Order: sequence, then structure tokens, then C-alpha cells
Amino acid sequence: MSKTYDVIVIGSGTAATTVAKRVSAAGRSVAVTDFRPYGGTCALRGCDPKKMLIGGTSASDHARRMQGKGVEGDVRIDWRELLEFKRGFTDPVPEKKEKSFSESGIATFHGRARFVGPNAVEVDGETLEAKHIVLATGSEAMKLGIPGEEHLIDNERFLEMESLPRRIVLVGGGYIAAEFSHIAARAGAEVTILQHGDRMLTGFDPDLVGWLMEKYEEIGVTLHTGTEVERVEKTGDAFRVTATGEGGSRTFDADLVVHAAGRKPDFAPLALEAAGVELHDGKLALNEYLQSTSNPAVYAAGDTAQMGPPLTPVSNHDGKVVAANLLEGNHSTPNYKGVPSVAFTLPLIARVGLDEAEAREQGLKFRMQCDRTPGWFSTRQQAESVSGYKVLVEDGSERILGAHLLGPHADEVINVFTLAVRHGLTADQLKDTMFAYPTGASDISSML
Repeated sequence: MSKTYDVIVIGSGTAATTVAKRVSAAGRSVAVTDFRPYGGTCALRGCDPKKMLIGGTSASDHARRMQGKGVEGDVRIDWRELLEFKRGFTDPVPEKKEKSFSESGIATFHGRARFVGPNAVEVDGETLEAKHIVLATGSEAMKLGIPGEEHLIDNERFLEMESLPRRIVLVGGGYIAAEFSHIAARAGAEVTILQHGDRMLTGFDPDLVGWLMEKYEEIGVTLHTGTEVERVEKTGDAFRVTATGEGGSRTFDADLVVHAAGRKPDFAPLALEAAGVELHDGKLALNEYLQSTSNPAVYAAGDTAQMGPPLTPVSNHDGKVVAANLLEGNHSTPNYKGVPSVAFTLPLIARVGLDEAEAREQGLKFRMQCDRTPGWFSTRQQAESVSGYKVLVEDGSERILGAHLLGPHADEVINVFTLAVRHGLTADQLKDTMFAYPTGASDISSML
């Protein structure tokens, strides 16, 4: 006998939680199911545990930069203790999350869900039916299609390593490669990055990324761009990576090879065809309300929807949109204007809004302020040597079109620029704002 609900949510991360809690609070019956521990990627396998590790490496790096400036002694990373610190946050998450669902009157199930009809899924042999089903299953490391791919570990396994290998090769050049390389190198590993493109962090301003690369050299990270990995072989207790670049084929020996070449949703286990849910170019075919165009009973949110950037705030935003449409009928659409993004390298790099190329493609006329800022107080106070900014302001309207930051406080200052971009604030309004001094935000008027 099947169990029936108003809404079934597949997944238990940010998007799933937002939908489930909001719909349940409105009095609808809700069930949540996940085949993994409750909590989702961000809390368990991504943003949060990563930043817990970065906390340790950031502290040690700051101490290193302050050597000879009032700080003495060698501060080193104890990987096992750092991992235990991280687990102090992540380990309680699944139980707390499931308890929170239960206290909200949400039914919870464990197991991989697969569709068995337009309005039904099967979970561990049990059939669940609902008026609407929400897909919020997140993303997985994408297949590389190379021999020896099984030897690579993903971000989840990296964040659970009991010890740090001496030699690490990261395949890819996005967030994972950028952040994990800084963590590993500052914890004492020899790190090599193999990136098929011509630079790292293609979602960030190329000038600022170029400045950031000076830090990679300083901490001993070796970067090979324009390099395609051909295969990975097991060699005793180690691995050999064969790659082809401008200079031809060469090999790299490593004790660990990390998949950092991108993520995407894994739809195969869901048996979408059983529900008539169609894909288009590998993505869910959705309308502007995040609803399936082929099965109106199905919605999607977050990384699964692939409508906005694959970021936690977007997942939360999508969840609000889907919940509103489930409760009140289709009327809410996502607004991805002014979504900030930060790579937690050391120093930090951040962006919001348009970059130069995007602004020109849109035919916008603008002025640009850009400079390196190692002499600014906010940089010197942190004993940092690499920092800078680039801000785009529209001619006439004085609206902030985009902001790109590199430096110690970029992760917080970018939020001020996000308010400006999303809500149409002008450069004059920002310059007229009194920010606490001396802080990272007090630099804003000097960027305009």
C-alpha cells in the first residue's frame, strides 16, 4: 500500500530543506527522502566543511605572514586535529537535520528514490505518491571518460582524508582545484594542478586571477594550463597521471589524484522516463517557474534545476520560488541578478554582477576603476602582499554594474556590492555611506 502526501521532496540539502519547511509550515503534508545522510552537499561535503579546513590554513598562513612583525614561532597544520575540528561541525548535521524535519511534521525516508509513475516514486521498496514532486538532488562529480578514472577521488573523500598525502594532483581549474590546492599546499603537500583551459577560475576577472596566481607560485603550487589528462594508472601505492599539453605528453607522479573538473546532476537513478520528465541537452526541461515542461507535477530547485549558478544562495532562492508556486500556483520566477561568488583561496577572490566582456556584449557604456592595493591599510594590516579590485559603473545612471575583489576582506565586502547590484544603488549612494573604519568595507569609496 502506498503512502500519499501533498509534496515529496527528493534530497535534503539547502533547496530541499527550504521547499519542505515552507510547504509544511503552510499546512501541507510533506515527505523528504535521501539516499545519503541528511544535510546535503553544502553542509556535509562542500562549502561548510571546506571552510572549516580553510579556517586552519588561513590561521597558519596569517601567522607565517606576520613572522618578523611581532609574531614568532612556527605554526603548522595538524591535519588529523583539523579534520576532527571539521567533524565537530559535520558529524551532528544528519541527525539534527532529520530531527528538524520530524519536528516540523515532515515525514522522512532513507533510500534512493526512483519514479514509478507521473506522481509516484519508490524508495527502498515502498511507494510514495504526491500531487507534486520536487527534485533537489544536487550534483555529482561529472564523468571524465578517461582510462583510470576510478582512481580519482572527489571533494567528499578529500574532505574526509585521515592523513594528507605528500604529492597531490588536482584535475581541473575551478573552485575545487583553486581552494583545495591552497588547503593542501599550506598543510605541507606538494600540489600540481592540471587544467585543460588557458587559466584557472574562468568565472572570475582574468586580471585579478592573474594577480592571485602570484600566490600559487609563492606557496609552491605548480599549475599546468592547456593540459588534457589522458589516463591515470596505479603504480604500487601511488599513481601516474599522463597528460598532453603544449610541450607534448608527460607524466606526473602522485600519491593522490583529485577530481576537480566540474559537477553536474546525476539523473539516471531517478528513472525520469517513468514520470515523463524530459531532458533537453542533458538538463531538465523546465519553464520559468522551475516546473517540468513535460510533467507539471514535477518541479526542480538548486543544482538539479541548473537555471542559476551552482551556489548555495541560489539553491535557497530556488527553494523559495518553488515553495511559493506550490502553495499559490505558478507566479514566482527566480531572479539571478546580482548573485555573488567567492573562491576561498588565500587571499580571497570574489565577484558580483557583470565583468568587462559581459558589459561590452550588452552594449553598456561604463567607466572602470581598477588597481592593485598592497599599500592599502586593510591589506597591510593583514600582512598581505596581493590585493586589488575592479569596479564597473554605468555612465549616466551611475549604477554599479559589477565588482571584482581580491584580498583579505573580499568575501564580506562583496556583499555590499551585491546590495548595490541587485537593488540598483549608485556609486554616489555608496560613497555617501559611512562604513565603520578601519574595515574592509571602508575601502569601498576608494574603489569608486
